[in-house]
Amino acid sequence: MSRERRFVEVARLCERPSHFADQAQFESGPELFPALQKSLKILVIGAGGLGCELLKDLALTGFSHIHVIDMDTIDLSNLNRQFLFRKGDIGKSKALAAAEAINRRIPTCNVTPHFAKIQDFDAAFYSQFHIIVSGLDSVSARRWINGMLISMLDYDDEGNVRPETIKPLIDGGTEGFKGNVRVIYPGMSACIECTLDLFPPQVNFPLCTIAHTPRLPEHCIEYAKIILWPKEEPFGEGVPVDGDDPKHIEWLMKKAQERAQEFNIQGVTYRLTQGVVKHIIPAVASTNAAVAALCSMEVLKLASMCSQGLNNWLNFNNNEGVYTFSYEQERNPDCPSCSRKPRPLKIGECSKFKDILRYLEDEPSLQLKNPSILLSHGDKASTLWMPKVEAIQSQCRDNFSKLLSDLDIVSGSVLEVQDETTPIGMTFHVELVVNSED
Repeated sequence: MSRERRFVEVARLCERPSHFADQAQFESGPELFPALQKSLKILVIGAGGLGCELLKDLALTGFSHIHVIDMDTIDLSNLNRQFLFRKGDIGKSKALAAAEAINRRIPTCNVTPHFAKIQDFDAAFYSQFHIIVSGLDSVSARRWINGMLISMLDYDDEGNVRPETIKPLIDGGTEGFKGNVRVIYPGMSACIECTLDLFPPQVNFPLCTIAHTPRLPEHCIEYAKIILWPKEEPFGEGVPVDGDDPKHIEWLMKKAQERAQEFNIQGVTYRLTQGVVKHIIPAVASTNAAVAALCSMEVLKLASMCSQGLNNWLNFNNNEGVYTFSYEQERNPDCPSCSRKPRPLKIGECSKFKDILRYLEDEPSLQLKNPSILLSHGDKASTLWMPKVEAIQSQCRDNFSKLLSDLDIVSGSVLEVQDETTPIGMTFHVELVVNSED
């Protein structure tokens, strides 16, 4: 089938006037769709259940230049829903196998794979794309790409975002029979960090159950992760668990199986171990298909302006029939990523430094994973905590038990914080509160 015939229905949406479009932005005509096919570059992040559907939908919509990033390899358990893969692909890179499948089936599309982490690329790489579409299963990865796109923004003298530096992010997510689609214009609409406290809390098991009376295979996996990993440090001192590293998962699985055998518990597998470590929720193929279709439709609307786009959140529920609704999420004026202003950090005047770390990790709107903290004094700065540099970490370890006053932290002090969840640094102004336990 020729290019013209294959995409004739999509092309008609761009050729004809539309009552659903913003008339000031939509310029219909026969040259619009071919121009999009020729010049538009799309980045798809993730080539799993949702990512496979996204690649298929975008390619069949007619987009010709697509890149895909995924750091995972194909497992047997993926084949029931990640339809671009076959049994012979087991062990291969998901990005490479998905790109080969699309390129082979749809010759008009050229998918370029990247077998890597999103953190392996800098702003220069992401700036080449017109639209980014994410099909991720990780909140941390969403936060990182959100921070990267915000860091790429440029502002005029009045503090307004220069439109040409905005890279729209269309984010899809699924959870069983539920899903959502959101359209983010960095610096203009609510970003991932603006609504971080809306993500469902992660399931945690009581430590006493994990340590003394495990009843489930999940308890054994958590025991290996929480108790045995820091005790044995199998991959070096201070190396954290990486849920995407097969060697880490294999080690945790073997230790969990030993623990399970001791308490006569069945069911510890590689897939379950990775699911517990990464907090993965089983996916449903039909939900992936529906959410990917919604994302792809938003890409077409955004690229061509043939219809007004989603503003800016859509919820999908397939538990009992199909139910959807959409609404506009508002920006958080105190967002640590897109507000461009320091955030107040209120804490008791008798608190210790470890209380600041606990706040940064437990506060629902922050949820930092491994923060580094510098105390600024005008043009000078002193390091209070830097966990990823062993020499500095050992020097700063005593700060945990020190009072804030011992570290010269007073009301008005400025803390500069960096974290692995985002490439953007955060600034906090300390406000000491009398008789507060926070």
